[in-house]
Amino acid sequence: MRKLYPFVSHTIRLALSLIFLLACGTGIWIVLNSMSHRATAEGLGLSPREYANGNKRAAAIAKKVTPGLKASFKENKLTWGSPVFIRAFKEEAILELWVKSDEEKFVLFKSYPIAGASGDLGPKLREGDHQVPEGFYYVAKRQLNPRSAFHLSFNIGFPNSYDSAHKRTGSSIMVHGSDTSIGCLAMTDPFIEEIYTLCDAALSEGQQFFRIHIFPFEMTDERLARATEDKWFTFWKNLQTGYLWFEEKKIPPNVTVREKRYSFE
Repeated sequence: MRKLYPFVSHTIRLALSLIFLLACGTGIWIVLNSMSHRATAEGLGLSPREYANGNKRAAAIAKKVTPGLKASFKENKLTWGSPVFIRAFKEEAILELWVKSDEEKFVLFKSYPIAGASGDLGPKLREGDHQVPEGFYYVAKRQLNPRSAFHLSFNIGFPNSYDSAHKRTGSSIMVHGSDTSIGCLAMTDPFIEEIYTLCDAALSEGQQFFRIHIFPFEMTDERLARATEDKWFTFWKNLQTGYLWFEEKKIPPNVTVREKRYSFE
């Protein structure tokens, strides 16, 4: 047993060193994040204490970006607070924000570049796999987070009923500010300010929830034909049905799950 003591002692020292390094790294991140938030708060005319209040943060951001957004709405003959719909494409790194027009169909208001994401093409399977989900999700008012560590964010609602039927696990998948992310979609602070404000306005004006559809790529026949050998091809064909529904009708489908497949109506 004595011969094991040096090994155990060395192992403990290594473990303690690792804990120390992680703690230092976490501390540095906290300091840098705090400095960034302080600068952001000052840009909004808020004190750090006021910025920490989510309602005050969201209100200050809305005050800043709403005039420009309303001008764009007027230019595009859209009504402020109209229902919204979001599509995201992982391969193209694009998030589209659509707004319901007076003709009841949705029109593309703006395409935003996705600044940061992680993982590969294909769905999220389990907690910690760093994958961005693929599928059909929705966001209600309660899923908005104005006190996010990433400026502003909203939870997409993963796992949905399809994910649960396939035993997929994970939580807290967000669309948020900043330009880096693991398993979420990072949109940068300026862009999340616009996206969040538009979504919040729609929900405040009576939209019960907005849909967010996340695809591996633009689901055209040509692009899907290049994926016939991929293990996710059958899953992607199912996603394509929902994609084509919207492409044809410009109205998001009602999505349900039947026999572990997405169904659209």
